[in-house]
Amino acid sequence: MNLKQLYYFKRLSETEHYTEAASSLCITQPSLSHAISELEKELGVALFARQGRNVKITQNGKRFLPYVEDALASLENGRMILQKNGAENKENIRIAFIYTMGEYVVPQLINKYSLSPECHNVTFSFTQGTSLTLLQELKAGKVDLAICSYIADEPDIDFIPVIQQELVVVTAKDHPLARLYEHEVDLVETIHYPYIYFSENSGLRPFIDNVFMQQKLVPEIACYVDEDTAMAGLVSIDYGIAIMPRITALSYYNVHILKIKNTIPPPLYLSGDHERQGALSGAGVI
Repeated sequence: MNLKQLYYFKRLSETEHYTEAASSLCITQPSLSHAISELEKELGVALFARQGRNVKITQNGKRFLPYVEDALASLENGRMILQKNGAENKENIRIAFIYTMGEYVVPQLINKYSLSPECHNVTFSFTQGTSLTLLQELKAGKVDLAICSYIADEPDIDFIPVIQQELVVVTAKDHPLARLYEHEVDLVETIHYPYIYFSENSGLRPFIDNVFMQQKLVPEIACYVDEDTAMAGLVSIDYGIAIMPRITALSYYNVHILKIKNTIPPPLYLSGDHERQGALSGAGVI
């Protein structure tokens, strides 16, 4: 006697019709007939009697049916409890990331992790924000990991470099720099034009400040913004030029993109505690 035979018996007792029962069970009628015949042989009694083209459950079948129903109901309850416990035991990793990472980098990291054995019983939840905001949420325990720029003076946070982020000069399509330079520009050539600049909430702000300081340049600031899409939008209407990451979304704006001569791309970091970082590292993701 096996579980399939009990399911088949219960369904046939409900329909009292082999073809209908077999169809609802997604098996062939001969397979159903064979399973019921084997069950009857094991029990030593007939469970169904032929009645024209249909069947009728016998008295022995009626006596057996409540025990089968109770057994199957009990097994289903057990299955549901195990599934519930399994869901409760799933580990949720809360990942926060800067806005530019949502279009490609984070999906690729999660896809790579999902293919590893370590992903069993792991789910993810996501939030976005500026680097400074993400670090605050990380320290407050609201997220487990953050993909962001390096923030100085954070001794309790571990930073692991995971990707380099190319910075470019972005201008409006009809800006003088766009007419003068097709692919690349020296930063000194841009200094006469007002900049749309990252605010202090951005993790890139210290890096860009340092780039100007190293070249002994002082940019004229038209305004400050927190994130890249706002920056691209303002550049597109020629409110100013900008230094910003080369993101895919720039192709949707009326802007011209120029590489910056002699500038090293800043890395982005996976920040968090050793255990969470180790989970992704052990899976070969970072």
